[in-house]
Amino acid sequence: MKVGIYLATQFTPGTPLGPQVDNLVEQVRVARANGFASVWAAQHFITAPVQMFQTVPLLARLAPEAAGMQIGPNILVFPALEPVMVAEESATMDWLSDGNYVLGVGLGYRGEEFGALGRSLDERVGRMREGLDLVRRLWTEDRITHHGKHFHLDDVGLSLKPKQPKGPPVWVAAVVEKAIERAAVLGDEWLITFYPTITALEGQLKLYRTARAAAGLPPATDYPLCRECYVGPDMAAALAAAEGPLKYKYAAYASWGQDKILAHEDRFDQPFGDFRTDRFIIGDEAAVRDELQRYRDRLGVEHFIMRMQWPGLDQDLVLKSIERLGRIAATL
Repeated sequence: MKVGIYLATQFTPGTPLGPQVDNLVEQVRVARANGFASVWAAQHFITAPVQMFQTVPLLARLAPEAAGMQIGPNILVFPALEPVMVAEESATMDWLSDGNYVLGVGLGYRGEEFGALGRSLDERVGRMREGLDLVRRLWTEDRITHHGKHFHLDDVGLSLKPKQPKGPPVWVAAVVEKAIERAAVLGDEWLITFYPTITALEGQLKLYRTARAAAGLPPATDYPLCRECYVGPDMAAALAAAEGPLKYKYAAYASWGQDKILAHEDRFDQPFGDFRTDRFIIGDEAAVRDELQRYRDRLGVEHFIMRMQWPGLDQDLVLKSIERLGRIAATL
């Protein structure tokens, strides 16, 4: 079993950001020292008043501390971006990470982001399909010419090729059924988001595996699953530490409209005690170990990407939680 750390890169208004950079660096160092396999950070634009670091520059800063670990965005808002830029930055990140870069992408859902970048939400799927094909061609072909619906290139080649011969693996996030089927074909792995419960995931994983087989693609191997996770000294302390910060985080998601795409029973406006069941992994070491084993047995998941900090959770508590999770993962 592998565990990764999903860095919390959003901060409340007025939070001094200099110390937060130091905190993220220390979290990656402690995660690596405790056997974590991967490091991830999200991308959003125009999040004011919430403060947020941009993903690729932050990951470049963290690459030395993450030496030997997979590192990548989780996720880039890919249809709002230009494929040439993504291909160029990914190739550079692949060298900075010694060939351990993963390109995580998703459709995005915030109209404000697309509007600010001059894109239309209605064109997301087409730009995703066409753009990913272009990125892969730019990584592997010396020069390309392409005239499609969304992008036009004439006899161009990248500034440099990635270190990985075929380029970084592409992991595609998806939440609803149609998007999961699309991710099965477009990506090397389905980057499973935080939102579906374990019960919902059983059916979604079956759908994903069926779609890959129907497309003549080999089975995925990693099934990287994102979860909120906190490991405390005991159950009561874990719940007390995580409840307030998680409520703040998911209230922000709801205000951005993220839960509108989810089934009613999975929406974010539920009591914390009910909402965390089958979605958050919170408890003492014994309880978290049991939860990880339950996910593995029911879903066949072998790579957990854990977000272990949210606005309001102190750094010292985060580092202790990372250390405890490392001990758990080493036994599974």
